[in-house]
Amino acid sequence: MRPLAPRLSAWLAALALIVPTAVAAKPKPRETLTVFAAASLAEAFEEIGDAFEAAHPGVAVRFNFAGSQQLASQLEQGAAADVFASADQRWMDYAAARGLIDGEPVVFARNRIVAIVPRNNPGRVGRLQDLSRPGLKIVIGAEAVPVGAYTRQVLSNLARAPGFEADFGRRVLANVVSHEENVRAVLAKVQLGEADVGVVYRSDVTPALSRLIRSLPIADDFNVLATYPVAVLRGAPRGELARDFVAHLGSPESRAALERHGLLPP
Repeated sequence: MRPLAPRLSAWLAALALIVPTAVAAKPKPRETLTVFAAASLAEAFEEIGDAFEAAHPGVAVRFNFAGSQQLASQLEQGAAADVFASADQRWMDYAAARGLIDGEPVVFARNRIVAIVPRNNPGRVGRLQDLSRPGLKIVIGAEAVPVGAYTRQVLSNLARAPGFEADFGRRVLANVVSHEENVRAVLAKVQLGEADVGVVYRSDVTPALSRLIRSLPIADDFNVLATYPVAVLRGAPRGELARDFVAHLGSPESRAALERHGLLPP
């Protein structure tokens, strides 16, 4: 066999040095952390997810936002996820009772309830007492939905408040034309003018929505304090990352993000 020309030999030697370096520089495959979270957390969690990814190179955070009852049902039916963040304790307890939770849930945020009307206010609603006036079209969350359960608690509280009738809650519920499966659906119907009144979380009333809706605050004495627990899921595909994410929610950076989006500290 004829020997290789000197120039060709040098080229092959250089190639042998380059190839291993190129292989070593190949990007590491990304890991995906899957977080099931209540719909009312969407904007805050998107921001927090970006910060978590920046602090964990090679990790992508994928969110599934829906009503807490829908998420708990999906998990019960075998949906694969790493973290569950609920808008109330009831659905976290539901998941725990079915062996879906690993460890103790942690409360990371709270919220309040508020009534909203379209900016043009077709129902001429000027105060909370008006919600019991016959003929209004009101949209609230279904009873199984956290915001729906909180709404009913608020109505019961207001029925005992000065200036409200004892049957206030019953009369308001008689005006309800739609029971939605998550708070964003309630918000959308009011924004689109399909309802005269909706009941949502205070965090849903963002500055960007001020040109479309206005809110009727509910005094804290008669409001409820919505509780948001989070937990790592049993058998989480990314268990260590899931624990890191839960811990990250308690960081000053995450708490500041939650407050920017209208949520209250735990």
